[in-house]
Amino acid sequence: MLATKIVLFFFIIGSLFFSYGQNRNELESERQRINREIALTNELLQETKKSAKTSINRLVILNNQIEKRKTLLNNIRSEITIINQQVESYEKEIDILNTELEELKESYANMIYHAYKNRSSYDRLMFIFAAKDFNQAYMRIRYMQQYSHHRKLQAERIEDAANKLDEKIAKLEERKIEQQIYLTQHQNELNILTAEKVEQNRTVHSLRQKEQSLLAQLKQKEKEANELSRAIERIIEEERRRAAEKARAEGRATPDRVFELTPEERIISDNFYENKGKLPWPSERGVITRHFGEQDHPVLPGIRISNDGVNISTTKGAMARAIFEGTVVRVFTQPRGDNAVIIRHGEYLTVYSNLTEVIVRNGQRVEIRQEIGVISTDPRENETELQLQIWKGNKKLNPTEWIARRQ
Repeated sequence: MLATKIVLFFFIIGSLFFSYGQNRNELESERQRINREIALTNELLQETKKSAKTSINRLVILNNQIEKRKTLLNNIRSEITIINQQVESYEKEIDILNTELEELKESYANMIYHAYKNRSSYDRLMFIFAAKDFNQAYMRIRYMQQYSHHRKLQAERIEDAANKLDEKIAKLEERKIEQQIYLTQHQNELNILTAEKVEQNRTVHSLRQKEQSLLAQLKQKEKEANELSRAIERIIEEERRRAAEKARAEGRATPDRVFELTPEERIISDNFYENKGKLPWPSERGVITRHFGEQDHPVLPGIRISNDGVNISTTKGAMARAIFEGTVVRVFTQPRGDNAVIIRHGEYLTVYSNLTEVIVRNGQRVEIRQEIGVISTDPRENETELQLQIWKGNKKLNPTEWIARRQ
């Protein structure tokens, strides 16, 4: 009965440990990704500190860092929970193995005592010769042989149970050491988070002293964003007009779509859609510091800001790259002097703005991940930021839904 319970228990424990192993691998993979992102945001924060001015970008990166730090803390807490469960399981296993070992030892002691009392060869022979017939004598010989084998087997089982017990105790000690390491790491990350929140509050307070300057900066950025949006809309309208003129010249009805697609462009367009959520980032390294759509201003209470794409902060000198194969339809200079590139992927457009240097030209065919220009760095704030927009016809799409999650 005990043996059946032990087998069932270890089957359940084995299943749980398999699940733990899967969860721990996933947590480890996530923790490595978060640590890479934290390392990058630390690098970006160091760049912003080179400027004497406290900037919005610095606050945004710091906010991003704090959120990642919180995610890392949750990851470590999950790891500690799993280790605690493993420790508890090992302790239960050790209790069961101890019970099994004691029962095996007791059973073995009884056999040894019985064997001692019947140790005389004469007694064993008398036991055999006292049989009523040959068959009974044979069965008694078999019994004595099996008894001897069982005693040997019992000794082996005791040795095996003792070895398993030693192994489980060693693993338990390993887990307890690991548990302490994670608890220390958790406390260290908590201390860093507390310090980052102090810096966050100090930065917000400093920026709120410059409210008028921030409002002026916000209006300028909104103006630039509107001008970029109008430029994109003009390009879309030009494409629509060309498609309509071509249709009229060929005696066809005006197409419903913004872009009239060739068979090759249709394939590219379909492939672009099929890779939604898997497209590469427009820079090799980077963190999203401003998301798509309407959101609260990071400093000014009650102020809402809008973004037609996502802003990605990266390191100085970083290159922008195409997120999919396509054709460059326009390279143009933005009002403040930086450049923008628009690439067409069938009926989709991707827009890369805030480039200090462009290395592609109008009409050029580009491949996925091909470099298209150098991302501009603001010398006043040491901010290197690329904006990515994605359009389908004249509809703006959320780029975070299209680019892959960082690995």
